[in-house]
Amino acid sequence: MTTNTVSQGQSSNQTTQTPSALDNFRPLIVDVAVPLGAYYLFKDAFGMSTFAALAWSSVVPAARTVWSLVKERRANALAGLILAVNVVSLLLSFLSGDPRLMLAKDGAVSSTVGIGILVSVALGRPMMTAGMKPFLVKGNPAKEAAWQRLASGRAAASADFLRKERVFSVVWGVALLAECVARVVGAYTIPVDTMVWLGGVMMIGVMALTFVISGGLAAGPMEEMVRAEAEAHEAAARAEVTVAA
Repeated sequence: MTTNTVSQGQSSNQTTQTPSALDNFRPLIVDVAVPLGAYYLFKDAFGMSTFAALAWSSVVPAARTVWSLVKERRANALAGLILAVNVVSLLLSFLSGDPRLMLAKDGAVSSTVGIGILVSVALGRPMMTAGMKPFLVKGNPAKEAAWQRLASGRAAASADFLRKERVFSVVWGVALLAECVARVVGAYTIPVDTMVWLGGVMMIGVMALTFVISGGLAAGPMEEMVRAEAEAHEAAARAEVTVAA
C-alpha cells in the first residue's frame, strides 16, 4: 500500500510540474515559426511587397517583446531576435542599385542573429537553448525533470551542463558571424553571377558544419548528461520507495 501511494504521488507531482512536448516547442512555434510563416504568407499568398510583409510579420514578435518587458520584467530573447532581424531587413530593403551591395546585405541578417546569440550568452541566457531543448528531452517527463535539475544547478553535473549550454550558443553565434564575413568578402571579390548561387551554398554548408560541431561539442554531451541524470534520479526514487515499504 505504501509503495502504491508513493508512486502515485510522484506520478501526479511529475505530471503537474513537467511541461509537455508542446510546451517545449512553444517558444519555437510562437517566436520563430509564426513570424516567418506570416512573412511568406503575406508576401506570396497575399502578394504584399517585401517591406509590407516584413512589417506585418513583425507584429507578433514586437508584441511578445513588449509583453515580456512589461509583464515578466525580462526580455524575450527569441522574439526580440526575430524583431531585430525584421527591422534590419526593413532598413536594408531601401538599398538598391549596386548588385554587389545587394548580395552583401544578406550577410547583415546573419550578423544580426549571430550578435544576438553571443549577447544572450554574455547575459547568461543562451538563446539557442530554446531550439535545442525539445530535441534533447523529446517530450519525456523524466528527461524534462532531469533538464530542470541540471539547469538549476541542483545536479552534480550542473556546472558542466551549463558550460556546454553556453558553448552550443557560442558555436552558432560565431558560425553566423563568420558566414556574414565570408558573404561580404565574396560579394566584392567573386563575380556577381557566381556569388548569386554561391551565397546559398555557403549558408547550407555553414549550417551543416555548425550542426555537426555544436552537436559534438555540446548537444551530444548534454543529451547524455540528461539521460544519466534521469536514470540516477529514477534509481534513487526506487530506492526510497523500497526503504519506505
